[in-house]
Amino acid sequence: MHPFSSLLLLGTLALQAVLGRPNSLLSEREIIKRDVDSFFATEVPYALSQVKCNIASGCNAGGVASGLVIASPSKSDPDYFYHWTRDAALVFKAVVDRFVNEYDADLQALIQNYITSQARLQTVSNPSGSFYDGSGLGEPKFNADGSQFTGSWGRPQRDGPPLRALTMITYSKWLINNGYQSTAKDLVWPVIQNDLAYTAQYWNQTGFDLWEEVQGSSFFTIAASHRALVEGSNLAKTLGNSCSACDAIAPQVLCFQQSFWSSSGNYALANINVNNGRSGKDTNVFVSTNQGFDPSLGCDATTFQPCSDRALASHKVVVDSFRSIYSINSGFGKGQAVAVGRYPEDTYYNGNPWYLHTLGAAEQLYNALYVWKSQGSITVTSTSLPFFQDLSSSVSTGTYASDTPTYMTLYNTAMVYADGFVDNVAKYVGANGALAEQYDRNSGSPLSARDLTWSYASVLTAAARRAGVVPLGWAETNVAATSVPGSCYATSANGAYTAAPTSPFPASQTPGNGEPVPSTAPTSTRTTGTAAPTTTSCAQATSVAVSFNERKVTSFGQTVKIVGNIPALGSWDTSKAVALSTSQYTSNNPVWSVSITLAAGQALQYKYIVVNTDGSVTWEADPNRAYTVPKGCATQTTKSDSWQ
Repeated sequence: MHPFSSLLLLGTLALQAVLGRPNSLLSEREIIKRDVDSFFATEVPYALSQVKCNIASGCNAGGVASGLVIASPSKSDPDYFYHWTRDAALVFKAVVDRFVNEYDADLQALIQNYITSQARLQTVSNPSGSFYDGSGLGEPKFNADGSQFTGSWGRPQRDGPPLRALTMITYSKWLINNGYQSTAKDLVWPVIQNDLAYTAQYWNQTGFDLWEEVQGSSFFTIAASHRALVEGSNLAKTLGNSCSACDAIAPQVLCFQQSFWSSSGNYALANINVNNGRSGKDTNVFVSTNQGFDPSLGCDATTFQPCSDRALASHKVVVDSFRSIYSINSGFGKGQAVAVGRYPEDTYYNGNPWYLHTLGAAEQLYNALYVWKSQGSITVTSTSLPFFQDLSSSVSTGTYASDTPTYMTLYNTAMVYADGFVDNVAKYVGANGALAEQYDRNSGSPLSARDLTWSYASVLTAAARRAGVVPLGWAETNVAATSVPGSCYATSANGAYTAAPTSPFPASQTPGNGEPVPSTAPTSTRTTGTAAPTTTSCAQATSVAVSFNERKVTSFGQTVKIVGNIPALGSWDTSKAVALSTSQYTSNNPVWSVSITLAAGQALQYKYIVVNTDGSVTWEADPNRAYTVPKGCATQTTKSDSWQ
């Protein structure tokens, strides 16, 4: 039996016992949680190393052009030794998100090479069309040396350009927040601009979906297109430019996205404008909601945010569709985590679970948990009620505040549920943590392409979300982010396409103090002093997500926490201390970490403690640590410490 199936089978009564006092059930749940912690502690560094191995000059990427990333080192049965525009963008988005949270010069070099390579790749002649009318940007994949792939394939695929734009927009935000606005404007924006032009021009034409099988209108492509146009418009304004096509088309894309919701089925359809006999139940919904996650949007249903009633309803329907068709899922009832594939009718390699989709199911729930905790409540609607009833059969529609028993029950069962998907992957992971594309539906053995780059990227994102590290938001104050027009129009905007520069990036663009350089400053410089507020081109942050990193070697079962003199750190009450995560912990680099949002300029004192398996507390030595949260435009920063 699954390690915590007995806990979940007891339902609400079990959770009431868990929440009431530290009995044997609580001990079982804590063991499960530590098992997931242990898995991520070893798997995250391995996954990151394998992502690097599959990028040009990496250990698996001999002969790969600079900046390109292969989907897998596998060259036969199947041959994945190619650079896919979509896959590469998704992988590098995970890399950029990690880089934004914690500066890494090696990752920065890879990101910069990627951007330069895409500037070149946009202009490569290919079977999808020409660069100068934009059609060639819809080419799905290229040979590993950067040349065109001329073989038969599902063309065009319209998700690549918006996804690539989103990855580069995120890096551009980091550049701007750290004083390198001119680099973003001169070297990154021209590449983004071409992809936005493609998105605005071709979004309303059919193409192949992300599984490269169905030609029609794809939920995933439309969701990515909407976010790219909204966030592209925001970036353009920050850089002193404009994207009129973004502003005109984004509301229509969002309006069309609502067409994918099946009120009768209570889930989002993967594809419409098709007639392929499928149910439309598909984990592209997980990928879409996770890629579109913006904590500031809360549980907005129009953008299918992870905690929205539509996204949760879809999560249930899609996960349930795999319960009875995979032998390895036998014995697990609703509300219990199982192995998840692409879609139930899948026949590729006989149709099996995928590591990245099982982790994606967990990631959506971690995203939801983050928002519920941030807003201090959970809302159950008639749409999401079936999902929540799997967690607590007695729950009814309503909004439950964080101090209510119902909230605690739903929150804790959702966390156990999310961890169960990670536990499933950990059970069937390959030797030494290797992740292929799929694992066998009957035996759980790894299948298909080995060392799939996207599989490893999914480890990075799931672990980060579980640790409370979330990506930069994209909606900002743009009304087009969530406002659905009264009528939908299939309008488009013809784009202008100009080859982007492929100049080297300036050296030594390390984290600044959050003050952007004046627009007249040289590209290779950044602000090092305190600038007057009138020189900044970004809003001053009122709150900052501070990542506290603590180096401390621990034994199994021990937990490192942070406690301090402010309410957010427990006001020196160890029972209210904030637990750190082992998502970045390795034997060579024993780092515990947590991200805590604090007011800009707030002064505080704190210490780290170790909570032992028997509940006893060990304090680090005096004196108290002191820290002042920085002021400026940056919304994230890092404080690194070692046990004293």
